[in-house]
Amino acid sequence: MHNPDFAHIFRVFGRIGLLSFGGPAAQISMMHEDLVVRHKWLTEQQFLGALSFCMLLPGPEAMQLATYAGWRLRGVAGGLLAGLLFVMPGACVILGLAMGYAYYGQLPLVQALFLGVRAAVVVIVFQALLNLSRRALVGAQSWSLAALGFAAMFFLSVPFPLIIGAAALCGYAASRGQVTAPSVAAPVRLGETLRTATLWGALWGAPILIAWALGAELLTDLALFFSKLALVTFGGAYAVLAYMTETVVATKGWLSTAQMIDALGLAETTPGPLILVTEFVGLLAGFAKGGPGLAILAGIMTLWVTFTPCFLWIFTGAPYIETLLERPRLKGALAGISAAVVGVIANLSAWFALHVLFGTVGATRFGPRPEIASFAPVSFAMVLLAGALLLWLRLSMLRVLGLMVVFAGALHGLS
Repeated sequence: MHNPDFAHIFRVFGRIGLLSFGGPAAQISMMHEDLVVRHKWLTEQQFLGALSFCMLLPGPEAMQLATYAGWRLRGVAGGLLAGLLFVMPGACVILGLAMGYAYYGQLPLVQALFLGVRAAVVVIVFQALLNLSRRALVGAQSWSLAALGFAAMFFLSVPFPLIIGAAALCGYAASRGQVTAPSVAAPVRLGETLRTATLWGALWGAPILIAWALGAELLTDLALFFSKLALVTFGGAYAVLAYMTETVVATKGWLSTAQMIDALGLAETTPGPLILVTEFVGLLAGFAKGGPGLAILAGIMTLWVTFTPCFLWIFTGAPYIETLLERPRLKGALAGISAAVVGVIANLSAWFALHVLFGTVGATRFGPRPEIASFAPVSFAMVLLAGALLLWLRLSMLRVLGLMVVFAGALHGLS
């Protein structure tokens, strides 16, 4: 079947959205099974080409791949349906988790349970670092970019967008001299492209202007920050978490460090893209500022500015996929970004580990410095246990998170 009706698309992408646990690799594998193997809605070449295109874009590549598949099948309406079905189940779960956390997260028992979550998060981020480094670091240049990315962010606090821009330029320059293949793609009307970009750009910006006009300071601030984040989310959610955490915790003061780590742990337990952690941040920031009403508005605003750009990128760029993938310099820029992202995730891994293992972590001119006397041996033991479960026994992420909560609860009961 090559032209399914909307009811069939709803059933297939609804199932994908409800079962899309385990990160982008598992999500993409599930879509491949459903769209290419089972239903034959896309050919292998179409699927891989679309995946390559989505990896060039900022934002969650699995959600954008679902949107592209829907667009390919039934146009913009199909893309909207597929993309929303991929995101909304997880967004609803995050809403419930965040509100529960806002009301009960400070209870001693809940805090004790989250010790297990935080220990698991340290290992989960480290595992993401290992997985990405195997794919992205293939030569001396990529290793150098990764090391420079880590040093720039950890020791010098260089903003993430600057690191991404510099890495893209390095990768672009390194690919000079490679020949671009003659294009075989069908021409696309420029006027249609401009209309699409203008429409979705206006949809992206309209709520921001409304919030600003109404003097809703928090909503405007959240919208502007997460809109900027949507422009630089290359390499997946882990890549921007360090930048997000630094801004959310240190600059804006919306969340504490512990709350940010808890947010990531809870986002790992939900279906959909990990970047849904932004909704959690928006909900908690709104709750702290104005209670549940503002929390819901803040969560909606954060979701809007995080995912509306994804529809903009796909609906504007999808007709150009074949042309873009023929350009080696664009691929070179992506390779440079991927290498630098490894260093950025290494920074995130170190940052989370320091804040879980030490009670006090100070800020110095050249990066964070833990207070040695504040070392937490119980947290260290929990991290080792999570590492054994995830990296040695190779249990699933959800099972490890569940077991770590049980261990932390048992430890709390014995104390």
